[in-house]
Amino acid sequence: MEIMTNCNRELNVSGMHCPFPILKTKKEIEKLESGQVLKIIATDRELVNNSKIFCRQTRNKLLKSDDNDGTYVVYIQKT
Repeated sequence: MEIMTNCNRELNVSGMHCPFPILKTKKEIEKLESGQVLKIIATDRELVNNSKIFCRQTRNKLLKSDDNDGTYVVYIQKT
């Protein structure tokens, strides 16, 4: 898949629970330049909903979110 091969940074927050995954996501997004993509891997299912809210509030773009048997992968593009 194109998104997976074109991510610029990867953040693994597996084992962390809300609010830490989204706080770490915010810090990583700040390191990216406009147009770059962050891949986030988590075990907290709240990351998917929190990512939607985060992107709406920050105007970043949620490209994709997947649930792979309890591992959640989210792709966010910095705008």
